[in-house]
Amino acid sequence: MTKESRKKIRVLLADDHMVVRMGIASLLSFANGIEVIGEADNGLDAVKLAHELKPDVVLMDLQMPELNGVEATARIHADDPGAKILILTSFGTSAELKRAMDAGAAGALVKSSSRTEIVDAIHGVMTGGQVMSNEIRHTIENFSAMPEMSPRQIEILNLVAKGFSNKEIAKIVGISPETVKEHVANIFSRIGASSRAEAATLAVNLGLITG
Repeated sequence: MTKESRKKIRVLLADDHMVVRMGIASLLSFANGIEVIGEADNGLDAVKLAHELKPDVVLMDLQMPELNGVEATARIHADDPGAKILILTSFGTSAELKRAMDAGAAGALVKSSSRTEIVDAIHGVMTGGQVMSNEIRHTIENFSAMPEMSPRQIEILNLVAKGFSNKEIAKIVGISPETVKEHVANIFSRIGASSRAEAATLAVNLGLITG
């Protein structure tokens, strides 16, 4: 390794889509002072390569086989508390993004970010800063500000998302339709939904239920 290459920021790419990795690698190849030293197509390999290669920055996708980005981030950070991990995702629920930041990620960007934004983010986390796309910051802040919901409300929200009516939910849960109606109204108010379809979508995006 030359003296010049040692000065470069060494990046590990972790994404299960080869085309995405190729695109990011190509994008970074035009950035001065940055080089891609390894690629992983699943979370377990990301953890292994992070341990072996000791990259300066890991670009981590959230949705990966074997081990998701949140768990991979947590394991890498546990092995090396100083690791700089930058989440780069096309989709992530509020809960997933919040857990990734809590697990030790230094920042998060959407994959649609420009080359300049990604390069600036890599340099930003290297200097100890926290970098986040406005879309992701908004998503996490909304999740953090959202009041907690009771297990009963989560149960009813899950049934609403599955398309059950209030009467059907009442029979399944064992409470009166009037009580279900009150729960549904409170749930809608808490998550800011105006319809059952919107409630289902918001519930998945906020990580309250699985899709």
